[in-house]
Amino acid sequence: MDVRVSETTPLPSPPDCAQNSDACAVIRSILARTTDKWSILIVKSLGRGPHRFSELRRAIDGISQRMLTLTLRNLERDGLVLRTLTPTTPPRVDYELTTLGESLWTLTEAFGQWALSNRPEIEAARSRFDARLDANT
Repeated sequence: MDVRVSETTPLPSPPDCAQNSDACAVIRSILARTTDKWSILIVKSLGRGPHRFSELRRAIDGISQRMLTLTLRNLERDGLVLRTLTPTTPPRVDYELTTLGESLWTLTEAFGQWALSNRPEIEAARSRFDARLDANT
């Protein structure tokens, strides 16, 4: 089913988990895979265009070769990343976002902008919370 969303088309309501636990399990599974730290950072990096494995590894601080391999494989399996092998010596492997991956990148960019825009308010709330904790100890 192809659902196109415009500014005038409301997004479908998420399922009520009390009424539809199967749908919520699906949502939980997909969100767990696509919103983990490494997936988000890989999608963010690939949003700037195709990258080779070594370029991604350099761009994502702290990711191990094994974790990058596993995460790329999972993103490819989910249809978010396209892996292209060029038979040269040595072989060249490029990764890029699919159309589905680009739609996730759009969401991650919006979420990142939200975080930056609301940083002062979040930091102030953290300070108030920490001060309350300190006062109670």
